[in-house]
Amino acid sequence: MAQDSGSHSYHRVHFPAGRKRGVSSLSHYFSPASVANSPVRALLLVGIVLLAYWFLSLTLGFTFSVLHVVFGRFFWVFRVILFSMSCVYILHKYEGEPENAILPLCFVVAVYFMTGPMGFYWRGGPSGPSVEEKLEHLENQRKQP
Repeated sequence: MAQDSGSHSYHRVHFPAGRKRGVSSLSHYFSPASVANSPVRALLLVGIVLLAYWFLSLTLGFTFSVLHVVFGRFFWVFRVILFSMSCVYILHKYEGEPENAILPLCFVVAVYFMTGPMGFYWRGGPSGPSVEEKLEHLENQRKQP
């Protein structure tokens, strides 16, 4: 039997000179103009953002549950101290450029509110009240003088 000498071919990926790999292609793929022209890319971007939010929420919930067990009833004091130290650190780091501090501060404030008492209240387990009961409770609180 004769072997075909062309059956063992190797393919190389060639990147043109001057084009960066990785992050730049992703930023081009999800650029505003690219997303505006393709509904599939917009849907993919929304899915990625929701998946990232879910993962962040899951991670923060687990971390703060562990901190709640470790610090007990002093957890809320620790949470406020952690929040204030984070804000002071960010403001000190971006002392000369306050416009660069906006995004990190927004992230810290979002984490602070996501891990607050309302976060635990809304994410209560199946043994707790249902969403309808929670909304009814809030509505009753609002109606009371």
